[in-house]
Amino acid sequence: MDYYLESLKMHEKNKGKISVESKVSVESYEDLSLAYTPGVSKPCLAIRDNEEDAYKYTSKGNMVAVVSDGSAVLGLGNIGGLASMPVMEGKAILFKEFGGVNAFPICLSTQSVDEIVNTVINIAPGFGGINLEDISAPRCFEVEKKLIEKLDIPVFHDDQHGTAIVTLAALINSLKVVNKDVSNVKVVINGAGAAGVAIAKLMDKFGVKEILLCDSKGIISKNRDDLSKYKIDILKLTNKNDISGNLEVALEDADVFVGVSVAGALKKEYIYTMAKHPIIFAMANPVPEIMPDEAIAAGAAIIGTGRSDFNNQINNVLVFPGIFKGALEIRAKKINEDMKIAAAVAIANIIDKDELDAEYIIPKIFDKRVVESVSQAVKDAALKTGENI
Repeated sequence: MDYYLESLKMHEKNKGKISVESKVSVESYEDLSLAYTPGVSKPCLAIRDNEEDAYKYTSKGNMVAVVSDGSAVLGLGNIGGLASMPVMEGKAILFKEFGGVNAFPICLSTQSVDEIVNTVINIAPGFGGINLEDISAPRCFEVEKKLIEKLDIPVFHDDQHGTAIVTLAALINSLKVVNKDVSNVKVVINGAGAAGVAIAKLMDKFGVKEILLCDSKGIISKNRDDLSKYKIDILKLTNKNDISGNLEVALEDADVFVGVSVAGALKKEYIYTMAKHPIIFAMANPVPEIMPDEAIAAGAAIIGTGRSDFNNQINNVLVFPGIFKGALEIRAKKINEDMKIAAAVAIANIIDKDELDAEYIIPKIFDKRVVESVSQAVKDAALKTGENI
């Protein structure tokens, strides 16, 4: 099947992928009087007097805004807010189909940090959570930070944290397969954008002691004078031995390669220099940093990608429906690091030890156990850390 052509036809036929459905019928004057005027004035006044009643009388408690400025869409780059809408509609249906969470695309015509922040703050009353999507670095870091400070509902940039959570889940199970301890492994992350930085932070929080982060110019180190603020900040957690060089140098004796970069970035020769039983997560889409057959031929013990046509698909859809389902149900004010780690562990634990092997280290996308497990883990972690309302 030509997915590109058929997708175009499907979008044209349906005029997009989402619609608004009514929860109540309006088939009589009585129905109209209850759903709209005069009856609707009563819940309005109740909310005026007690804003918390919005969760009782409206859809706010199960409604997420999927917000994008279109600056970093899939593998398409900066295509703008309007062109990003098919992706944001797609995200909305994934929320609904996998997590039972209502979501609506908010595609912006600005890429100004302050304008994005102010817009989201101003629409926030109608939503129980904000999912930031396909916003490029470093803008995404600033937008998320400001919104978390200003809002009392969960704000979650999926390209950062969804990717980090699912990658950590894959790492947890991969280490079980190759019999290595998280505190003793060396992880090299290629790609220092939103996803790479978030992966480094979450792996550090989980207990990985040695992490190197690389961008297109090589290892991020104190010896470089071309680093942005967020790359300088990440040095507090990474490259503690202050190594300089390119990706090939970084991978010497490394146990794990995590690719959130570009096609073909990982050469098979680099794998030869890695530690025994190397783990490769080549997640560039649609073409990974190295193809699975080539990685295995070079000695990789485990290979995961972002694609559904290979084993071990490392995909955010395992994360965000359950994260938001749990956060919304417990009225979490934010999604903290403990909740993210709880989600990763829950995803990993879906697979029993006797089922784990090199070709099955992450649950399948359509495994119905995932959302409920993640949701419950997030709720439990929120209660322990006091993030619930």
